[in-house]
Parts: sequence; structure tokens; C-alpha cells
Amino acid sequence: MGEATDKIKAAGNKVAGNVKEAVGKATDNPGLTAEGKAQQAKGTAQDVAGTVKGKLGDTI
Repeated sequence: MGEATDKIKAAGNKVAGNVKEAVGKATDNPGLTAEGKAQQAKGTAQDVAGTVKGKLGDTI
């Protein structure tokens, strides 16, 4: 995957995770809240990977 692909997937995971977390809080569902936070963390990691790939010229 290239830098742009990683960043697009990262944005999707951050948004989906944010929605899950909000729904989990609204419905008092700690499992869904935790799942949302984990998905946001995954998005952040993908964003970092995309940035690193961009700086290294997609040689990872």
C-alpha cells in the first residue's frame, strides 16, 4: 500500500471509530466504546505508517 492508501484507510478508521465510541457512550455500552477507541488507534497507526512511507518513498 502506498502513502495515500494508508492515509485514506486511516481517515476511515478514525471516523468509524469515533462514531462507534459516541454510540457506545450514548447507549452506555462500554464494549462498543472500547471498540471505537481501538479502531481510532488503528487509524492513527495507519496514518503514521502512511507518513513514514511518504518520507521513505514507499520503500517499506
